[in-house]
Amino acid sequence: MNFLEERIVKDGIVKEGNILKVDSFLNHQMDIDLFNQMGEEFKRRFEGKLINKILTIEASGIGIACIVASHFHVPVVFAKKSQSINIDGDVYENDHVLIIDDFLANGCALQGLLSIVAQAGGTVEGIGIAVEKGFQQGGRIIRNFGYQLESLAIVEGMDAANGTVQFHEQ
Repeated sequence: MNFLEERIVKDGIVKEGNILKVDSFLNHQMDIDLFNQMGEEFKRRFEGKLINKILTIEASGIGIACIVASHFHVPVVFAKKSQSINIDGDVYENDHVLIIDDFLANGCALQGLLSIVAQAGGTVEGIGIAVEKGFQQGGRIIRNFGYQLESLAIVEGMDAANGTVQFHEQ
C-alpha cells in the first residue's frame, strides 16, 4: 500500500453511492506535506517527458497541480468552468502539458481537457491523477486513447457499511 492509499484508509470516509470523502486532506483541507509527496511521485513517473505547463480544471485540482508544478519548475494553468472576461487568447498554445487532477471517475472532465489542449495545438505529455475510481470507465477510456495515465491510488471498490476501501494492486 502506498502513501496515498494509507492516508485514504486512515482518514477517508466512504459514503453510500460510491462516494469517497477525502476533504480532510485532499480537496478542502489540503495536506501540503502529502501534496509534496504526490509531486515527487508524479515527477518520478513522468521523468524525461518534455513538460512546460501543468494543466488542471478548477477548483479542487488546483492545489495539487501547484505543488506538482513546483517539482517540474513550470507554471500552472487551470481551465475555468465558465468564461472569464479578463482572460485574453490562448494561454497554452503549442505547449507540452501534464494534466493533473484530484479524481478520475467517468472521465468526462478529463476528455474535455484533452479536447481543449488538442484544439489549442498543445501536446498532452501525460496525465496524473490522485485518486482513480477504477470501477468506473474513465481510466480505461483514457488509457485506450493511448495516454500515459498515472493514478496514485486506484480504488476498485468501497463498502459504506463497514467504511472500507479496496485498492487495485499496482
